[in-house]
Amino acid sequence: MPHFSLLPEAMAVARLSPREPVPAWALESRSFSSVTRTADELSVVCPESLVPRGAIAERGWRALMLHGPLPFSAVGVLEGFASPLARAGISIFAVSTFDTDYVLVKSEQVGRAIAALVEAGHTFVEA
Repeated sequence: MPHFSLLPEAMAVARLSPREPVPAWALESRSFSSVTRTADELSVVCPESLVPRGAIAERGWRALMLHGPLPFSAVGVLEGFASPLARAGISIFAVSTFDTDYVLVKSEQVGRAIAALVEAGHTFVEA
């Protein structure tokens, strides 16, 4: 099982029109951000402090990082992380990168999330 850690800042998930260019604030984070465009939307995950007031956003998330790199051939990595959280009644927002996975949980559920993951055999390490 991969080790995981908690990123230090509060995160937000913002929704923009699919026709909008990627805003500069979406790329300012030095720790973690993700920009995804589909035909229906432009989604930005980044530190909450970077999202402008008035933006359509879900705020108050914290990111748990699964330490990688994780091989593309690995099966069930995200499921092994999501299942203990689901059993604990914790909603997630998952983002994957080339090397690893990030699972966002609401700030008020961080303690319960870490406890559920450790109880399931995952190892928590300080970021």
